[in-house]
Amino acid sequence: MPELPEVETIRRDLAPLVSGRTIVRVDVDQATLPLLAGPAVDIEALRSSLSGRAVSTLDRRGKYLLFRLDDGRTLVAHLRMTGRLVWRCPADPPEPYQRAVLGFDDGHELRWCDLRKFGTWKLVDDDEELATKLGPEPMEGEFALAAFRRSLQGRKAAIKSVLLDQKSVAGLGNIYVDEALFRARIRPDTPAGELAEGPIKRLFAAVREVLEQGIQHRGASFRDYVDGQGHTGEQHMHVQVFRRTGKPCYVCTTPIERIIVGQRSTHYCPRCQKSGRRRRGGTSAR
Repeated sequence: MPELPEVETIRRDLAPLVSGRTIVRVDVDQATLPLLAGPAVDIEALRSSLSGRAVSTLDRRGKYLLFRLDDGRTLVAHLRMTGRLVWRCPADPPEPYQRAVLGFDDGHELRWCDLRKFGTWKLVDDDEELATKLGPEPMEGEFALAAFRRSLQGRKAAIKSVLLDQKSVAGLGNIYVDEALFRARIRPDTPAGELAEGPIKRLFAAVREVLEQGIQHRGASFRDYVDGQGHTGEQHMHVQVFRRTGKPCYVCTTPIERIIVGQRSTHYCPRCQKSGRRRRGGTSAR
């Protein structure tokens, strides 16, 4: 599933292309429409809602893309597992698994492609609903150490599960949680509420660092992800533990192990990531 770096890369690619442009055509595969926009939405209603509307800006919140329209409404798009948004000319060949197209007044098309058809569009009057569903943006000033520490206090769930909870930190997913925990030297199944102060500080910094690296390398293309121009990213070539089961750790050469944490496949180094729990007396048990 595209995570914050992948979605942010797409946003940066598309924002200068769609901002100020007017939607003049809306085409959606009829079999996809109930899954994409909901069973109560028909194609003519969607066309009338979007056609003639200009995109003011393209924002992001967590893993959601927010197309701000000139009438004050927002088209909220979530790529889910295999969604893609690519900018094309009408003469370009159709994309694999193309499900929907937004045509713009400059002649270009924004094509929605989705192998699994789990992605969603939702036209909302405002996006306040996202504010209640999502935690702080880890790349913004609202992501503060004190608040992050409080979000872990008393939590019996594994730290990986807590980080995957979008109400704790917005935009994190399986790839970047595994990478952040490795960088912070914390075992993924450590109860969040038992982390010592040192590991908490390392993890707070590591979350930002791995996300910044992911954006720098334009996302991770392990399988389905491409950027807004249809190109693959390079972050998958720079991961330390994710999907490296059995391969030597780059730090200590110990084979990377795979376990299940919160029903999610999880990768870690058993030597570098021994724990992170508080010891009696308040020190960290690395």
